[in-house]
Formats: sequence, C-alpha cells, structure tokens
Amino acid sequence: MTPVASAPPGASTLGELRTSGYRPVSVREELRRNTLARLAAHEPLVEGVLGFERTVGPQLERALIAGHDVILLGERGQAKSRIVRSLVDLLDEWLPVVAGSEINDDPFAPVSRHARDLVERHGDDTPVAWVHRSDRYGEKLATPDTSIADLIGEVDPIKVAEGRYLSDELTIHYGLVPRTNRGIFAINELPDLAERIQVGLLNVLEERDVQIRGYRVRLPLDVVLVATANPDDYTSRGRIITPLKDRFGAQVRTHYPEDVATEVAIVQAEAHPADSDGVSLVVPRFIDEIVARTSQAARASARVNQRSGVSVRLSIANRETLVAAALRRAARLGEVDAAPRVSDLEALFASTLGKIEVEALEDGEDEELLGELLDRAVQQTFRELVPSERLPEVVGAFSTGTTAEVGPEVPAARYEALLADIPQLGAVVEALLGEQRTPAATASAVELVLEGLHLSRRLNKDGVDGLATYRGR
Repeated sequence: MTPVASAPPGASTLGELRTSGYRPVSVREELRRNTLARLAAHEPLVEGVLGFERTVGPQLERALIAGHDVILLGERGQAKSRIVRSLVDLLDEWLPVVAGSEINDDPFAPVSRHARDLVERHGDDTPVAWVHRSDRYGEKLATPDTSIADLIGEVDPIKVAEGRYLSDELTIHYGLVPRTNRGIFAINELPDLAERIQVGLLNVLEERDVQIRGYRVRLPLDVVLVATANPDDYTSRGRIITPLKDRFGAQVRTHYPEDVATEVAIVQAEAHPADSDGVSLVVPRFIDEIVARTSQAARASARVNQRSGVSVRLSIANRETLVAAALRRAARLGEVDAAPRVSDLEALFASTLGKIEVEALEDGEDEELLGELLDRAVQQTFRELVPSERLPEVVGAFSTGTTAEVGPEVPAARYEALLADIPQLGAVVEALLGEQRTPAATASAVELVLEGLHLSRRLNKDGVDGLATYRGR
C-alpha cells in the first residue's frame, strides 16, 4: 500500500522559506543522507526485492553514498526497473520550488529564465510551491527514435507565434531531463539510444549546456542519472559512446535468484491471487518448488538462449497458470477446494514457450525441452521433499498388481479412495502435506509421489487420453 503523503511545509514565499531556516541540498546529498539513515535503522534500501541482500544491495548502497550515477546491468526479469523506481523513496518527501517553474527551480538558485525573472521581480515575495518526491522522478525507455526533443527540449512554435524571438530562452519547451531537475532520471535499455542522442544527453549532464536549433542554453541541472541495460548490449562495441560510459560512477550487476527458496518467496509474493467464490485454494509448497526449479533448470540449460535470459516473470506466470488450472478443475467438477497437481504441468506449455528462446529451434524441439525441464524439476523436488524411508513400502504395494489412475480431470475423491487401497501411500502423503491436507491437496501430493517414483524408474507409467496409469515394474 502506498503511504499517504503528509501535508507540505507551510512556507509559501521565498522570504518565509528563508526565515524557516531551510537550506537546499543537492539530490546526491539527499540520497546519501537518507541511505545512511535507512542503514542505521536497519531498514531495507529497496522494499519487496528478495535475494539481493548480500550482492546487489551493498553495491547500490555504496554507489548512493558516494553520490554516483548508476547503471544496472542484468538480463530481463531481474528487478532492475523496480530498484530504479524505488530510489525515489530515498528523496526528501517535499521540495520547495519556484511556483510555476517547469523544471523545479530552486528558489535560492533558479535556473530557468522564467524563474530567474520571477525572483528578480518579486524578491522575497516570490511564490513558492512544494513538490512531492513522487513527482521528482522521470523515466524514458530508450528506443531508436528517441529524439533530443524528448530528452532535452525543442523550440515551441506556439510560443514563437505569440511573438517571442527564436533566440529567447522562453520559447523552449523543456524535455524529460530538465523537467526532472532536482530529481532522479532513469533510462531503460540505454544501449538502444542513438549515439547522437547520447552526445546530447552527455552535454546536458556533464557540460551543463545544450544546443537547441542552434541556440545554446545553459542548463546547470541537478539530476542523478540511473540507467538499465542488458549486459550483452552494454558490452558490444559501439553501442554506448565512451564518454557516456565514463559518466557512470557505479556499474551494478543484477542476477536471478541464486536458490530455490528465494525464487519461491518471490513467486509467492508476486503471483496475482486468483480466488474463486466458494472454493478454498491450497498451493502446496512442492508445487511452488517445481515451478521455481523449472525456471532455474532453464537458466542452466545449454539449449536455452541465456543472453536473452529466463525472467522471474516466467515463474510467476507459471504459478498463476497452475492456480488457474486448479480453479478450472474445481469449477468443472463442482468441488469446493482446489490445488494444482503434477498432471496440470502440461498447462505450462502455454505460459512458458513464449518466454524462453531455444537455440537451434526445430519443430517440436521447444516442447521436448520444456518436458525435460519439467521432469527434472519434479524429480528434484521429489528427492528433496518426499521421505525416502517410506517409499519401498509404496513400491511394494504396486508389486502385487495394484494400479493407480490419475489425471487433471480425475475428482479428488478418487485419490482419497486410492489411499484407502494403498495405506502405505497415505502415510507418505500425510508426511508431505501436514496441516495443508485437504482432498485437493491430497490429490496433488499423490501425483507427486507417483510421478517421482516413475521418474526414478521404480514404477511404470502409461498415458492414454489425458489419464496416467501407474503400475509396478
């Protein structure tokens, strides 16, 4: 939930602001001071981002304390944009500006012609407005058609038509960077910015001037620049001009979750809840682990294009798809509780194949690869979570000719009946689910055990018309 902003301070004129004892500081000093305050209070620098506590977090903290412009390097789905956008919370809540200023002019040191004239004319009676920190952030997705007008500004023909000369600074319509003066400006996918635009950006950030239609404008802006880029693009020769690279004081490398537990925590926090009236939903822990391990297996596969990356959004979408499959089954069968099953994993083809790029793709190869990744994830989860000491009894029960038929459209009651026939299986399910045990969760656990035993070559499996039948070997 976004916190409610407090009321702005009371000063409404430059004189009142001066009397209040307010002293302006640079954006870098704001970020430094507030970063140090959060560290002293043992509060996270960025809310809601997991897995970066010992890697990205300390690097970013040092960069902000040093007052550096920052570039975040990482493949897609590594929370780069979330980190960048959260930095605005490190600014002071309210900032005084010259009222009516387009570029957040400091009342004590105005930059624009409009604000300078206003202060010169009214002195201490110059009206002051207060800008909330949420309005001190600007962002632009770099594209090949991004122009100087977008970032820096352009002559406004309407102002010229009103009678001003082209040489008059007041004819300029400011772009995104000047409008973020005394704030944070972010550029996503920096390498996609054309070189001539990079030069213009460098001029306004480093040289503090820019030429618009041949008219030189001095813009001593106070802006912290934060950018994101894919490592493969960023390191390619010629993609970013050297002087602009040199502008960044810190280069922070992001990464995907390094372990299953972290990815599961992210998925549980980010997946959109899909509740259905009258249906109780349970997502067993092992389902989340299968989802997480599938993504991690894809990131380790030589057949998946790792330059493109395998986003954490894949795990989130897959979890949401499995939940949707469980609710769909409950609706079709008229059941009052729902839980995703191993037999629902086929539904992940739709939510996965558009998010990974398979090398040397041939017809059916992507589905074959995904099937292998899912089998690997199920087998690893089975080995980690299912108590192995009770499995020989389950396998022994099937050696007498017992069979088990499961599938995404099989009612949960059939699984309860199966446990009555194979009590050895019931003991394993009980140990696996604990307090999460419901008829739907029981069906999910039964399928994990049976599929794990099949993948471990301890049970045979036959599939016909969406049903799987497990029997002894």
